Formats: sequence, structure tokens, C-alpha cells
Amino acid sequence: MLDNLPAIPLWVVADKGYASNAFRERIWDMGARPAIPAKRRDGPVACPKWAYRCRHLVENLWARLKEWRAVATRYEKTATSFLAVIHIAAAADWIKP
Repeated sequence: MLDNLPAIPLWVVADKGYASNAFRERIWDMGARPAIPAKRRDGPVACPKWAYRCRHLVENLWARLKEWRAVATRYEKTATSFLAVIHIAAAADWIKP
């Protein structure tokens, strides 16, 4: 997924499930900075709290998008039609009062 980004991001924010030194090195090699906290069993890793703090906004957005049955179950056969459903659900979420 990192290879398909249109531009190199400034930060790559991920949760503890992606906490591996190999993944962090891959992010550094592409020119971005990782904001991935260490797992409990690993040693401390530099992870700025201010960059990681807003990750919940993305998680909350996906939770709201998955309220749409078509997004949660991925009924669409092609990636293009699935992306269209995600766009419609995101637009509806954005204009919802």
C-alpha cells in the first residue's frame, strides 16, 4: 500500500499492530517519518504523541463508513465500484448534521 501512494507523506501513522523495526525502516527509506508506538514487549521507540493522537479520527471515520452495509460487507465486485461506495458514504457522512 505504501508503494501506491501518490506522494511521499510527511508522517505514516499506524497502530501497534504494525510495530516492527522492518516496517519502520521501510517508512524511513521512502522518506517519511513513522509514528508507530512500540508494543509492550519491545523497547521504547521514538513516537511523537502529537502525531499519533489524531489517529482516532481516522479510526472513527472508518467506523462510521462501516455503518453502511455495502462498505462493511464489500458487496461490490470491482475495486472501482467499491471506491465509489466509499466516496458516497464519506460524502453522506460529511453532510450529515
